Amino acid sequence: MTEEVLVVPPLAVAVVAAVLGALFGGAVLALRIYAAMTRGVCTSAASMRGKTVLVTGANSGIGKETAKEMARRGARVLMACRNQETAEKARAEVLATAGEGASVEVVPLDLSSLESVRACAKRVLQSERRLDVLVHNAGYANTFARKLSADGHELTMATNHLGPFLLTHLLIDLLKRSKPARVVVVASELYRLARLDPATPLRPRALPAYLYYVSKLANVHFTLELARRLEGSGVTANCLHPGMIDSGIWRNVPFPLNLPVKLIAKGFFKTPEQGAQTSIFCAVSEELEGVSGKYYLDCKEHGLSAAASDAAVAKKLWEKSEELVGLKEGDPRI
Repeated sequence: MTEEVLVVPPLAVAVVAAVLGALFGGAVLALRIYAAMTRGVCTSAASMRGKTVLVTGANSGIGKETAKEMARRGARVLMACRNQETAEKARAEVLATAGEGASVEVVPLDLSSLESVRACAKRVLQSERRLDVLVHNAGYANTFARKLSADGHELTMATNHLGPFLLTHLLIDLLKRSKPARVVVVASELYRLARLDPATPLRPRALPAYLYYVSKLANVHFTLELARRLEGSGVTANCLHPGMIDSGIWRNVPFPLNLPVKLIAKGFFKTPEQGAQTSIFCAVSEELEGVSGKYYLDCKEHGLSAAASDAAVAKKLWEKSEELVGLKEGDPRI
């Protein structure tokens, strides 16, 4: 019996290889075109002289770039950061960018710790006469490892939602005294992949990678409810998607999954400077004077999903969050 051998003509191999190459090359080209087209730039020349801006997570990534631009425009900048060593190095960079006369201070803040949030707010209230812009930039993401905060809350939601929620409450009176003032929340388009039950928002059994998406949906709900509660106060609240950024947020992706992520990030994602543009736009643009409860992408207003716009869910999440952060008698209420 003669064994049959399948012989593939070289031309067929070449054609298949060419088609696959064209498809891959086309995908790469499409990604590059998309990346280039979604790099909005803040064109506002507004001065921030005489104003004070607090940026959380300002020691790296888009937070550091936001701090640089605020200082360059003349603002007094408070860099609220967990890692003091990297924060001081970042402060030196911000001062070098802003030039002589810049006012830049580092304030310790670990958003996953409610005690640290209270300590940060106390320090700011003691040292600052005004706060014109509060930028909730800091974010935490993990992939598989489940971790709890010092308060026993799931770490991703504690850092990305509960910490900013409490900090806003504790600083709200200072913001109101500085009106017109702004709260800017860095969310993400990844919120579209999440579902949130306001009765159990922490969901400790879910994968941390998924909880990052949930935390970004919580950011949107928080912003919209905050805007509703602050209507007529002189303080506005808006949120944004910075784009996919080549930053430290990906450092917790484990090996070997981190290898393709790094390759994609370096090849197609925005740089931190590019990613900071919408944060800067929301913080300084004259177009947003008095505008509140909106979502921005590439320095333009962008639509939200029906789920993210559900006011009833936002209200319930707010009430549950008040319980989880342990608001005390005498704490400001919004």
